[in-house]
Amino acid sequence: MEPLIQLTVLTAATVLAAGSAIALNWIFLCTAFRLMRPAGASSSKAAAASYRPSVRSELVQGTRASAQQFVLHR
Repeated sequence: MEPLIQLTVLTAATVLAAGSAIALNWIFLCTAFRLMRPAGASSSKAAAASYRPSVRSELVQGTRASAQQFVLHR
């Protein structure tokens, strides 16, 4: 009878540990995704719809010039 009780306790402890590990892993994953969001992002949908990251125009112009040169030399 005692080995059956020990097996039951071991199984219960294993299930509890596995559940705790999954829950903690899920919490860490959600926290990581929240930390990776841009600083200007908000949780409300209205603010998220109006959020637009700033574009550096010199990069856009340089990319456009590179693409034109590539097409000309092709």
